[in-house]
Amino acid sequence: MRPSPAPTRPSGLTSPSQFGTTTIFDHVAGPAAGGRRPTSALETCQIGVVLRAVLFVHGVLAVGLGLAAVDGQDWLLRFASATAVALPGTLAWLVVVCALRRWIVRMTDVGQWVLVTGLGALAGAYGMWQVGLTGLATPHMGLGGAPLVAGAALAAALFYALRLRARSQLPAVTAARLAELQSRIRPHFLFNTLNTAIALVRIDPARAEAVLEDLSELFRVALIESGSSVTLAEEVELAQRYLAIEQIRFGERLKVTWELDARAGEARVPPLLLQPLVENAVRHGIEPAPQGGWVRVRTAVRGGQALISVSNSLPPAGQAAPPGHGMALRNVKERLRLMHDVAAQFSAGPERDTWRVHVVVPLKS
Repeated sequence: MRPSPAPTRPSGLTSPSQFGTTTIFDHVAGPAAGGRRPTSALETCQIGVVLRAVLFVHGVLAVGLGLAAVDGQDWLLRFASATAVALPGTLAWLVVVCALRRWIVRMTDVGQWVLVTGLGALAGAYGMWQVGLTGLATPHMGLGGAPLVAGAALAAALFYALRLRARSQLPAVTAARLAELQSRIRPHFLFNTLNTAIALVRIDPARAEAVLEDLSELFRVALIESGSSVTLAEEVELAQRYLAIEQIRFGERLKVTWELDARAGEARVPPLLLQPLVENAVRHGIEPAPQGGWVRVRTAVRGGQALISVSNSLPPAGQAAPPGHGMALRNVKERLRLMHDVAAQFSAGPERDTWRVHVVVPLKS
């Protein structure tokens, strides 16, 4: 068996700078902070986790101080004073836990609880110390060890919530993976590919071997757990293998264009992100059209984000394939949300005579 070479790009490749002016590549917002692959409950670097943590801490303070306040004005003064301590303390705790997470995850459960609550107490003291430096401390901010106790309690609550969030991802990822397998490895694709290889065995053995190797790689990725994330470059290679098989089946009916930015290949994405998208493009855009059509895959980097676009031509009216259930698109969107939270963007829909899928993920955390 010859080693599997990296698939070459089909002809028609253009540079990423030639993207059209009406795509999301030209209208995406600035860089999104955070966004890492979920490796543990301590993913406090994600922007979504940061926002929820800050809102949670301030929500608890608002309710707790409301019970102790005499009237609305007293509550507002107490809340403003507590916020001056809580905000820097919360952000400090999130940053420190994010920086130490690789070491914390190696500790026992008891050690993790002790460390994160201890860091919470220190974060409360830090917030109080910062306010003290400004000379704006008021009697409403509490005395003695109140900031330490509050910091430890809120840190414990946040850690518990993060653990629940991490556990809740496991069944969702598993269900999405199983559904993805069902939608992606369609029996007629397997049979068509095998028939193609059989037809090539006598007339072009080398191409038959390449088809079987591409098919083997597709099934290897599908049936073997590949981890919580892969690089975008790996996903592009898998999609190239799939489209190489389809290119042999459809011949001149299928025109494929790759516009790839090598820098975007470093982004981490969920496994099996691109393959179901290009399969949808072939199934709904090329297969029903007697004259065939085109598929275009583009990647680029803008403002610290990796931008991915998969587009395809649509068949003429009356030749369209029966509408699907949207399962593949929903699975891709859900797995992006689980991995990158609010730092990822996903959209799909028709644009005149084209179907386009846009994906935006953080390039690096």
